Amino acid sequence: RCSCRASGGGLVRAGRSLRLSCAASGFTFDDYGIGWFRQAPGKEREGISCISSNDDSTYYADSTKGRFTISSDAAKNTVYLQMNSLNSEDTAVYYCRLVAPGPSVNTLCCEHCDYYGTEYWGKGTLVTVSS
Repeated sequence: RCSCRASGGGLVRAGRSLRLSCAASGFTFDDYGIGWFRQAPGKEREGISCISSNDDSTYYADSTKGRFTISSDAAKNTVYLQMNSLNSEDTAVYYCRLVAPGPSVNTLCCEHCDYYGTEYWGKGTLVTVSS
């Protein structure tokens, strides 16, 4: 059974960095995409950064461009999210989502968009940014 496990969250001061990891297991897909989503208190979950296994194309939400970097290690079936210059608005529970076959990264980062495939969500990891 396919599963994703997000880790790396914690408490960090504003301006500092964190790296999240999403480890996927239990699958043999060659075509998939993995995305990072977050849900801040009182807000809807939003897609913030996604990557495709086909061509390593990436997507970033405007709120994370220039600060966050998504990358993948195919050998480890792990996707990373390097988060720099964190601020209080980044406080949220962060989730990773795997979709196979992988849609475009724009679609992958759109939770309610139509796509062909199956999605798998991991449990979230909490990131708290203190001022």
